[in-house]
Amino acid sequence: MSQIVEIPIELTQFQLPPAVQARLQFLLDCQDEGTALPLAEQQEAEGLVELAEFLSLLHLRSIWVMKQV
Repeated sequence: MSQIVEIPIELTQFQLPPAVQARLQFLLDCQDEGTALPLAEQQEAEGLVELAEFLSLLHLRSIWVMKQV
């Protein structure tokens, strides 16, 4: 059974704060350069990537819904 969940429009515009985005980019750059990250930083990077992906999907979904109206 599917349910409709209403999300405030302000939430769909939410982005990672600049400092958090910079931290994520730093961690990803380290990985790209071949630097082995400690487990805690690996987990931090994974969590931030998941959050960024979720926010992107939320934003895209809100755009799609607005076009359907």
